[in-house]
Amino acid sequence: MRTEILNPLFAEIATLDGVGPKLMKPLGRLGLNRVRDVAYHLPERFVTRRAVQNVDEAGEGEQIVVQLTATEHRPPRNPGRGPYRVLAQDSAGNIIAITYFGRASYTGKKLLPVGEPRWVAGRLDRYGDMLQIVHPDHVVEDGGETLKRLCEPVYALAEGLTQPKVAGLASQSLAKLPGLPEWIDPALFEKEGWPDWADALKLAHKGENAKARERLAYDELLANSLALMLVRADNRQRRGRALVGDGSLLGKLQLPFPLTGAQDRSVREITGDMAQATPMLRLLQGDVGAGKTVVALEAMLVAVEAGAQAALLAPTEILARQHFETLRAMARPTGVEIALLTGRDKGKARTSILMGLLDGSIDMVVGTHAIFQDSVGYRDLGLVVIDEQHRFGVAQRLMLASKGRVTPHTLAMTATPIPRTLTLAQYGEMEVSRLDELPPGRQAIDTRVFPQARMDEVVDGIARHIAGGQQAYWVCPMVRDSETVDIAAAEARYAGLKERFGDDVVLVHGQLASEEKDAAMTRFASGEAKLLVATTVIEVGVDVPSSTLMVIEQAERFGLAQLHQLRGRVGRGSEKSVCLLLRGETLSETGKKRLALMRETQDGFRIAEEDLELRGGGELLGTRQSGDTPFRIATLEQIQKWLPVAHDDARILVERDGGLASDRGQAARTLLYLMERDYGVQLLRGG
Repeated sequence: MRTEILNPLFAEIATLDGVGPKLMKPLGRLGLNRVRDVAYHLPERFVTRRAVQNVDEAGEGEQIVVQLTATEHRPPRNPGRGPYRVLAQDSAGNIIAITYFGRASYTGKKLLPVGEPRWVAGRLDRYGDMLQIVHPDHVVEDGGETLKRLCEPVYALAEGLTQPKVAGLASQSLAKLPGLPEWIDPALFEKEGWPDWADALKLAHKGENAKARERLAYDELLANSLALMLVRADNRQRRGRALVGDGSLLGKLQLPFPLTGAQDRSVREITGDMAQATPMLRLLQGDVGAGKTVVALEAMLVAVEAGAQAALLAPTEILARQHFETLRAMARPTGVEIALLTGRDKGKARTSILMGLLDGSIDMVVGTHAIFQDSVGYRDLGLVVIDEQHRFGVAQRLMLASKGRVTPHTLAMTATPIPRTLTLAQYGEMEVSRLDELPPGRQAIDTRVFPQARMDEVVDGIARHIAGGQQAYWVCPMVRDSETVDIAAAEARYAGLKERFGDDVVLVHGQLASEEKDAAMTRFASGEAKLLVATTVIEVGVDVPSSTLMVIEQAERFGLAQLHQLRGRVGRGSEKSVCLLLRGETLSETGKKRLALMRETQDGFRIAEEDLELRGGGELLGTRQSGDTPFRIATLEQIQKWLPVAHDDARILVERDGGLASDRGQAARTLLYLMERDYGVQLLRGG
């Protein structure tokens, strides 16, 4: 049970003044559903404005406060289509346009009556020949002096929210903060001179305060480390069972290639864990194409040899079907019974699979979340393999434990190489095996960078490629075409390529129904379709060996790790493969370094480390790409500096006070609930 002192923070956001159904939608889009969420919605930056007598004293791009008098209102010709402009004069007679878009135009009409002076705060920019302030942050009749002195927070917004509204909600949330007992180690707290928790949150909303931000980041890192330590400690105490194979099934495997040294080492580590009574918790971390599936199959066969069943959980239906086909083909000589179970299976087919799992006639099952629904039972589940581990939270992993007669062994897999810094953050409760060698015969992928302007040449190249009997991918960054964001949408690109290639082109993106997605993938995998246009839904796991060309449009918009994953969709057969990175006209220094590194190396572990350095804390945490950190507050620099400290502190606390019963232990329980790592507390008796 969550401690009562936290109840005001976990109250619904509707309990704050001024929040009705209309406002709850945009707040929900930001993940702000409770009072606690608003308190932790920290400002992205702070603005200190300069007061000027007139705009002659200001520079373009500067944040200013100036007194203006509206002279004319200019609504758009087509209501709701264009900008609503209010022309206004400063004290020197300069004309400035105050510009509003969309629904905000109503604000301009109301706040800026013609002929009456108002204090306007915002960023001064130029549009054509005219100076303008777009969506001013403040328009007030009185109080100009207050605006001049303001160091103002700037929050992330969604459409329908304004800075003053979010700031007001933050203020209300901060007023509800309770006094909480200190969970940080007293010696560290004293040494760093950190404020207490409530003060840190208040200071973080008021202005740049390194100590306050650092303390809040440490709280997050400590909660994460402590929860993972408790999972590990709980796992060691659980009753599992040793699974030792007799080699009868492994001996029948007829693999077309010998295992690499890394695969062989990983199999030994995994089967060594499975031979213990303590349930295995191991992460198999492989580079693109390093052969994780073979390692997983050998582990699953060992479980079946020992008389148990094995299950493989995939994050999407496409991946589940692909794993099923691959495992079934490789395991055919062994005679084991493998089934596929997804949410789409209905009627007699589903009933037959459920009966087979319950009576033990099915040895292995592959599927999506459906394989762990309440209605699915197993005769003797001994091993669970979770593919693309980062898509599932720790709480979901814990749910699997209830499906075996005793806690099953768990092998998690990811094809996203994770920097060592972050492995601790995301998988601190697990042992790690790394596949850092590629199987023999995998050819290097020829990676080239082309300017977007040479698009026609690229399309001609695809035509030659298809005419030669080969297949290709074309990846675009977005799904919906947008007038405001200059990137090629998958749907628009598909339409253009379809004009050239007709029915040889198929489209896959995250908003398609599962049936449409599967139909398109099936056409492509069978070779019936020659060109697959897609968003990053094909980033992980899609395996079509006959596809040897990858085009990634506006490649500079992707993180390195994502580019590496996408490139890994080709080069999976014996033919030479090519990856074309199309870049925009203007490249940042970071963009140049990214694309240069992609040409230079195909080592996913090196790319992961460099990606972390290039993307930096802000972008890393903002973009939330696969394999990113589980943290909202801690920046990359703070993770690197403080995660090892938090990890050690959590380890010592669990070793000395495993039940979190001491005063500091009780405070740490409060922290786990506060940071929503309460699956850690639930593992404690009486938690």
